[in-house]
Amino acid sequence: MKKQEINHKKSFLKKIFVKICRILDFEIIDQNNFFVPTLNKNLNENLNIPGKKSITVPLGEIKVTRKVKALNIIYRSCTNVNMLTQNKKRLFDKNKSEYTFRSLNSILKSLVKSKKIFPSIDFEITVIDFNSKKEDLDQIKKQLSNSNVKNSLISLNVNEFKNNIKKINAKKQQVTENQMSNMSNIHKSLIIAKNESKDLIYFVEDDYIHQSDAIQEMIFTYERLSSQFDKELFLCPADYPYLYTKAEPTNIFIGSNKHWRIVNETLCTFLTSKEIIERYWEKLVSMCQFEHYPFEHPLHEIYKTEKCLSPIPSLAIHFTNINSIFGLSPNIDWKKIWEENENY
Repeated sequence: MKKQEINHKKSFLKKIFVKICRILDFEIIDQNNFFVPTLNKNLNENLNIPGKKSITVPLGEIKVTRKVKALNIIYRSCTNVNMLTQNKKRLFDKNKSEYTFRSLNSILKSLVKSKKIFPSIDFEITVIDFNSKKEDLDQIKKQLSNSNVKNSLISLNVNEFKNNIKKINAKKQQVTENQMSNMSNIHKSLIIAKNESKDLIYFVEDDYIHQSDAIQEMIFTYERLSSQFDKELFLCPADYPYLYTKAEPTNIFIGSNKHWRIVNETLCTFLTSKEIIERYWEKLVSMCQFEHYPFEHPLHEIYKTEKCLSPIPSLAIHFTNINSIFGLSPNIDWKKIWEENENY
């Protein structure tokens, strides 16, 4: 009887202690039960508090000083061009539209999931399409309307930008019509980001298929690392194969559920802030007016000053040719991710 009274007293005191810790904004860990009573979560669950704390065991917490307020995903689509600069076939050898639909499906699924986790963030997706067939556009519209995510679809007018593009590139060759449309689409994306976006922008091409937690991992990681570094960032969702062909030094950081490493090169799929876009406006727009070699050279120049990080393992798979060094990420079940996004 006396033992029961002691246990009851201990339980009562423990509850009081937990309440006091919550009031003082402290977290406590019950390592015997693998539990965090102040959060009412198990240790293997996501312990982050959006916009407030980034918590990693055993490293502790980082106070979020850089809260994400909004995310606009700018999705560049073109179902009529299979590969921009190559004649090779993609993994699974499907029509380009199939990659576009599955890519969009993966992003929308990840967005819907993130909306539940980040109710205070203003989410939006903008599709900028160039010259896709009517039936493909109808499918894109259907996917957008079924998503319950704020969205818009814009048809790109290349003539709006064509006169600003130099016709001879860095290799002293004629710039192709396909490349001109690509440069125009990127230019349009940057204008929307600068003029209409409120905070973060995720620029993404229509052949990246994402894991369902991709968006939430990028938001949690942006809040954590931007607060930790006290500066704006670039995040690339893909763990490109080229990263394993170079013996270059790097730094690795903890995100939400992934490791993230500093990288010096990406393609034109990346997440950053409106502040970064405005700061490097001229350099970013230069990609759209002159075809550099490599194409993303101005972006890589920015990475010498600003931090760009990519996840290990990958959050999104670039479904290009299997031999591309900017293609399929290693140690990922590509087929599983492909099949998970079949029902769009």
